[in-house]
Amino acid sequence: MKLDWAVVWDHAGALAQGTALTILLAVATMAIALPGGLIVAMLRLSGIRPLAWASTTFTEFFRNLPLILVIYATYYILPLATGIAFSPFATALVALSLNVSAYNGETFRAGIVSIRRGQGEAALALGMSRLQAMREVVLPQALRRVLPVLASTWVALFKDTSLVSVISVGELAYTAMEIRSQTFRVLEMLTAMAAIYWMLGYPQAKLVDAINRHFGISE
Repeated sequence: MKLDWAVVWDHAGALAQGTALTILLAVATMAIALPGGLIVAMLRLSGIRPLAWASTTFTEFFRNLPLILVIYATYYILPLATGIAFSPFATALVALSLNVSAYNGETFRAGIVSIRRGQGEAALALGMSRLQAMREVVLPQALRRVLPVLASTWVALFKDTSLVSVISVGELAYTAMEIRSQTFRVLEMLTAMAAIYWMLGYPQAKLVDAINRHFGISE
């Protein structure tokens, strides 16, 4: 088999655009899923039964569905339910945000409940409200504990963006497969796609390792 790597360089601009869209999608998803996950966690810990039940249902529903199914459902069912036509990018953003918010919610919840109850009680004894105690005492410590997990979730999200290629979002995986279908250079495009994901993912994985070493809790 004769390989033709020139096809990669000939389509470098398209691959760069696909890569930029992948990064944008990952950043936008995490920007939504971080506060979304915190809200889910706070509702579950609120002690208000209907809110806790709704939060638990949301978490278990989206954590236990395959992401590809969430993407398909958002693409085909959400427009029928709402009557609003979403762009492929918006559809992908909604599906990924729902999925990652569910995981982040459990991450935040685990971090919050890991903080000794006595610290919150001491803050209340000093005259803080429950909201102040949560915001100024519990959450800063919880965030430090969950940061390594959130960083790992980010790396997983970055790779999972490739799944939205099934609804024609023009990110890296979709772009590479489009070029493959036009040029019939399968091995070259798959190799190029893998190389780009690796070059972007490896530094992120090393950063996660560094975060684990710096913020990891030994107790």
